Amino acid sequence: MHFDPIIFFWLFLIIIAIQPIIRQKLLENARMKLIAEIEKKRGSRVILLVHRQETMSFLGFPIMRFIDINDSEEVLRAIHMTDDETPIDLVVHTPGGLAIASTQIARALSRHKGKVTVFVPHYAMSGGTLIALSADEIIMCEHAVLGPLDPQIGQFPAVSILNVVQKKPINEIDDSTLILADQAEKAIRQMKETIIEIVSRSHPEEKARQIAEKLVSGKWTHDYPISAEEAKELGLPVSTDMPKEIMLLMNLYPQPVRHTVEYLPIRKTKVLL
Repeated sequence: MHFDPIIFFWLFLIIIAIQPIIRQKLLENARMKLIAEIEKKRGSRVILLVHRQETMSFLGFPIMRFIDINDSEEVLRAIHMTDDETPIDLVVHTPGGLAIASTQIARALSRHKGKVTVFVPHYAMSGGTLIALSADEIIMCEHAVLGPLDPQIGQFPAVSILNVVQKKPINEIDDSTLILADQAEKAIRQMKETIIEIVSRSHPEEKARQIAEKLVSGKWTHDYPISAEEAKELGLPVSTDMPKEIMLLMNLYPQPVRHTVEYLPIRKTKVLL
């Protein structure tokens, strides 16, 4: 029987082409299975907000994921599909992102009647920290970090822009800098008000104001890593008792996925034990 080598060549190409698809599907199935197991064990709705940076295999340039409107829409849908009294467990792994998207998520979580737990396996910076502030409990790994919430205007910290205006005579400042300073002042005020609104649902208002001031004031650079110990000193409800299942789940996110928010698309009701 004659075998055409061209046929073998094309079969080889087909197998190579479908391998990544099969691998990705197996990974997604493993995630869904583990999410279901965690939900059953904790009697909660599990939502993941995971962003990874990975180099594209073909062109070789990095893709950085961040919190965007698509993420907030997906998380809000998951919350709306969860009964009011059902606990929500949100796993956050992100460098931050759009303020409007992070604020939407944080407000929705802060108004949820059931217990909200935010798990931070590695880091939840900027907008990720804002989301964590909405939780009744923040569970961080021993070396996981949060980040400051000082607004950024373009490529400059808002606090630094205001410092320039305060240190230089007004007649030595150009119009574009004055416009940036105006925007910076508004951004700082708005972020403080947002933090106070979210945190005061679980803390006295004065304590919420203190937390807002420390996170927004520009005491740290925007990428400063706030450890679990420092977060506790700020007055945040932080624990380092990270369930092993959450870390196992993170192992199933080795690279960016098309959908950065995942949950089982069924309504969750409170489980009576």
